[in-house]
Amino acid sequence: MNILLNLIWLLLGGILTAIEYLISSVLMMITIIGIPFGLQTLKMASLALWPFGKTVQDHPQGGGCLNTVMNILWVFLGGIWICLTHLAFGVILCITIIGIPFGMQHFKLAGLALTPFGKQIVDND
Repeated sequence: MNILLNLIWLLLGGILTAIEYLISSVLMMITIIGIPFGLQTLKMASLALWPFGKTVQDHPQGGGCLNTVMNILWVFLGGIWICLTHLAFGVILCITIIGIPFGMQHFKLAGLALTPFGKQIVDND
């Protein structure tokens, strides 16, 4: 079932979202300072490409001060807008019963977009 939902997700915009995250990741990684932020957008691209059957969890060693500082910088440098965009899409999709599974994936992406440092994506298998 997850494969079918992921294919529908890809056709209805998941591939475009993943490409946007990949492009922004490459652009951020041009500078040394942007590499950590580029890695986080790369993480979001992988989740945006194939979200069904995956969960976002705290990394076992992800609770340090550096992750907190980087998450604060992330929120102020645009993470809040990415999060709000995914929240808006999630709310719109949850209006219909058919859209609820897809809206839930946007909520998952919104949580990752708000504080990506110290998080990991794992398969539910």
